[in-house]
Amino acid sequence: MKTWKERQHSFDLEDRNKAAMTGLVFDIQRFAVHDGGGIRTLVFFKGCPLSCKWCQNPESMSSRPEIMRIPHFCIGCVKCVTECPEKAIHFKEDGSVKIDRDSCSLCGACVEKCYAGSMTIVGRYMTVDEVMEVVERDRLFYSTSKGGVTFSGGEPTLQSEFLISALKEAHSRGLHTAIETCAHTSSEIFAAVIEHTDLILTDIKHMDPARHKELTGVSNEQILKNLKMAADKGKTLRIRVPLIPGCNDSPENISATAAFVGSLGSAVEGLDILPYHRLGEPKWAQLDREYPLHGVVPLKREDVFYMKELAERSVHNVTIGG
Repeated sequence: MKTWKERQHSFDLEDRNKAAMTGLVFDIQRFAVHDGGGIRTLVFFKGCPLSCKWCQNPESMSSRPEIMRIPHFCIGCVKCVTECPEKAIHFKEDGSVKIDRDSCSLCGACVEKCYAGSMTIVGRYMTVDEVMEVVERDRLFYSTSKGGVTFSGGEPTLQSEFLISALKEAHSRGLHTAIETCAHTSSEIFAAVIEHTDLILTDIKHMDPARHKELTGVSNEQILKNLKMAADKGKTLRIRVPLIPGCNDSPENISATAAFVGSLGSAVEGLDILPYHRLGEPKWAQLDREYPLHGVVPLKREDVFYMKELAERSVHNVTIGG
């Protein structure tokens, strides 16, 4: 029996030549209702050019497959330790497990032998046809709810050729298409992507370029430029503001963000204020990473509604939570 890595390596060598395009996907969620209207299927691409301190999907950041370990699933069978050919997994005296990620070859032996499902490999290579086979399963629901397919991440434009191929294929099948994007890519790539996109869902993390770079690792200049271009092309935009305490929740930033969104005109169908939550924090530990915002407390309800009131001075359709 081939290991996980052997299967994926074989896919790369043999099937890549047969397929029109392949990409790295870390999840596909069906029956989603908050990502583009109607009932939708979400396809999550792996890899992101940003490193947001509050990222709720840290498994999406890396552009390569990686091991995730859920500690409370572990039954202490130590099969992962004994089966690892690289000796990259160690049980510590306190009962915790340490993975030497530099030594890990992603052979998948630990995953194959983990009876409890504690060890998983996040990220698998798929063809466009394989993705669309999953998407097509719920075509009836798309028709009755005015839904479709949404390509998310990570950042889908980081795999632009695969994304464009998938968007074209979805359109050829009569499906409504949406992308969830940070919009941090070249103008040329963004223009090519949105040509085949019906709805663009994007976050604006901060309006100040320097502060944006502190929080995400990149400036916002190209992001705002791309959003203006999309609006000028008449594309439908839905803007989100992740409201992160101590990061971007000042009245000045919310007002500036709303003013920019208002300047995009009728292309914007709405502005969603997304209150901070900590549901993604455990996943950082599962990847052996330290969560940068540990201990940050979500804003009070009245503070969130105040931010909504500020935004409504510039944007006509503002919601909380999307």
